[in-house]
Parts: sequence; structure tokens; C-alpha cells
Amino acid sequence: MSKKVQTEVEGHRLQLSNLDKVLYPETGFTKAEVIDYYTRIAPVMLPHIEGRPVTLKRYPDGVDGEFFFEKQCPAYHPDWMDTATVESRNERGEVSYCLVDSVADLVWLANLAALELHTLLARSEDIARPTFIAFDLDPGPPADILDSAWAAMRLGEVLEEAGLESFCKVSGGKGLHVYVPLNVEVGFDATKRFAHAVARLLEKRYPERITSVMRKALRKDKVFIDWSQNDPHKTTVCAYSLRARERPFVSAPVTWDELEDARKGKRAGALKFEAWEALDRARDNGDLFAGVLTLKQELPELEE
Repeated sequence: MSKKVQTEVEGHRLQLSNLDKVLYPETGFTKAEVIDYYTRIAPVMLPHIEGRPVTLKRYPDGVDGEFFFEKQCPAYHPDWMDTATVESRNERGEVSYCLVDSVADLVWLANLAALELHTLLARSEDIARPTFIAFDLDPGPPADILDSAWAAMRLGEVLEEAGLESFCKVSGGKGLHVYVPLNVEVGFDATKRFAHAVARLLEKRYPERITSVMRKALRKDKVFIDWSQNDPHKTTVCAYSLRARERPFVSAPVTWDELEDARKGKRAGALKFEAWEALDRARDNGDLFAGVLTLKQELPELEE
């Protein structure tokens, strides 16, 4: 029988279950620890997730079990959790996404074993306006995260040449995510076109190490600069979200200096952060991704 516990978070009554259930078998990381992580990381995570429609990636039997994506906010969600209705091209009609605006929301979702939280690139109040450009750097074996770090630094240089500041986070796996904050009036057609042009430029400069083409057959030992994420219907894993890997790794922001140090020292492990490490980093450094929320930048014309 599932053991249930009643608790109160921000004035809301919550019923939690199976708190001792192990969701990460390799480390023994339990559902209680998942809930604790999301509760404690909330101060830096909530600004990045609030107001954005969220897709849940749920692992009811842990990371070694079956999982499913859930766009539609569960019908049994608490009455205090807000939702946002968005038109869908892949499903009939519309999708009513969960909005995660409080610690109580995070706790409720963590109790569902929603280990990963993926957000749209726009906020619900202006769903056609992305607030940033996202690049997903995915290494094709035998390339690894250090190759992704090299490619991310080349990407950062190209963006800097275009007059744009960018921010990086680890994916929680072998890849990296580079975000270009915009926070101005702009549409997805423009951001996707710009992202594709940047990826092609990098491929042209470094054809032996970078590709802009999605086909896996062309990605061997290269880093794929995935520009296609810049789409109204696509999501990226939120900053500070857990990932469903063998250990409770986090999609955590990193500095450019950290990328360079890890690459030069050939220390792939320096770019992997478990939940406790992400919490320590947030305590010591604050939100390294804060600029994504506030920095306003206009898209320039890019010469390829």
C-alpha cells in the first residue's frame, strides 16, 4: 500500500506518496530527495519556468523504468495551479499546459515523478514571441561533452561577432545548451532563420568538427548545432531541471571559463553536476543564467 503524507507548502495542502521510492537506482536517490531538490532550487529555477507552458517527462517507476511525456496538465491538478491553453499542430484542438509559478507547483509535479520539466521558448501571455534563441549542441560519438564545449565556445565567438551576449548550461548529458536572450519584440520565423544561419556559418568554418545537418549518419565525431529548437511548438529542458540519467544530474548553468578549463584539462566530469552540486553552486554563485531573463538584445543581420 502506498504510504501517504500530508504537508503544507506556501499555504497549500499537499498529499505526497511513496517518498521512500528509489527513482535513481544507481545512487539510491528517492522521490523524497527529488521533492527536496526542487524545493531548495526553486529560488533560482522559478524565474526561468514561471509563466511558460511546461511539458512533463514522468518516470513513475524511476529512471530505469518506462517514461512518458505529458503536455496536457493532468485533469486532477490542484485548483491553485494555473494552466495555459495553447493551439497545437500535432494534436486535435488545443493543449492546456501546466504553469509552474510556485514552490507548491514544483512539489506537486515532483510528487508525480515529473523528473524533467521542459518549457516552451515563449511565455503564455505572448506565445508567439520567443524570449531567447536556444542552440542544442549534441555530440555524435565518439565526440563527447568536451567536444561540445569546444563547439560552444566557437558558437559564443560567432555570436559575439554579431554583437550578442550568450549564456551556456550543460544539458545534463553529453551536450550543452547555449541561450541568446532577446526579451524584445521578435517572432519565431526570425529567430529560427537566424539560428540556422549561425549553425551553417559554424559548419562552414569548422567542417571537420561541426555540422548543422540533423541526419545522424553525418554526425559521426562531430557536434550537431541543433538550430531547429527555435519553433513555437518545441520545448527545451528548463534551467536547473533534473535529468533522467543514471545519476540525478542537472541541466545547470556554467560559465565560459568553466567550459574552457574543463576542455583544456580534459575533465569531462567537471561538466556534470548532480543535484547536491547544483544546489551548492546556486548557493555560492547565485543564478548564473539570470542574464537570460533580463538582457534585451535585437537580432542583427548575419553575414554568412
